[in-house]
Amino acid sequence: LAMSPVNIPLDRLTWTYNIPQPVPLMVSAIVADMVKGGVKSAAFIGYSDGWGDLNWNAFEQQATKAGIKIVASERYGRTDPSVLAQTVKIMAGKPDAVFIGASTTPAVLPEVTLKDQGYRGKIYQTHGTVAQAFLNSGGAAVEGTRMPAGPMVVVNDLPDSNPVKAVAKDFIAKYQAKWGKGAVPGFAGYAWDGMLLLDAAAGKAIKQAKPGTPEFRDALRQALNSGAEVVGTNGVYRFTATDHYGVDDRARVLVEVRKGAFRLVP
Repeated sequence: LAMSPVNIPLDRLTWTYNIPQPVPLMVSAIVADMVKGGVKSAAFIGYSDGWGDLNWNAFEQQATKAGIKIVASERYGRTDPSVLAQTVKIMAGKPDAVFIGASTTPAVLPEVTLKDQGYRGKIYQTHGTVAQAFLNSGGAAVEGTRMPAGPMVVVNDLPDSNPVKAVAKDFIAKYQAKWGKGAVPGFAGYAWDGMLLLDAAAGKAIKQAKPGTPEFRDALRQALNSGAEVVGTNGVYRFTATDHYGVDDRARVLVEVRKGAFRLVP
């Protein structure tokens, strides 16, 4: 059970399941919001690594399909001290919006640099920035920034009809009882969801085979592949033999930084 978003190779599909939302699903929330907001042109700046590639590939495909013109695509390293040269090129393209394909504190650098140069367009970040460290590092500079997130992050903003709300609130209560009343990281919710999925599968597998045997492991896999829905903190999971990502639009919301906190976009 992968605890970070991965593209599952076909030769690993049999025994690999992705728990966090796949990048294309999350990027679709950004592109949809751009379209809704009248964005006609956009630029991208992201890590020069696999995380940057995942976000760029999804954004290029979806933005182009939506009719959004991409005027610049730049990369930077996670430890780079400056992105001035890259942001100058972005500013030259005069994009309506910029998507930063980064995560946590290093994602702040391009945003601050763009704003220091006078950029006033829309700025989007990835769900990898939905952490207190991003808010602490960015401060007032990241106010108004939008990014996709798992529903648990804004659980109190969700309507009671949302199936995730009760499960997420139960987990948060348990987490805070153990670790204190501070903010609960969304990443912790993925681990909890993995346990919920295993628990549901084990309840079925135990009826088929003895734990510790190859037959039991195969029964676990068959149970995970059953197509049964398991409600977690970050989505409603439904794995099948051919779909080991298992989530749909119920697994993501769009949030924005508002008064130093992540809040649901109406």
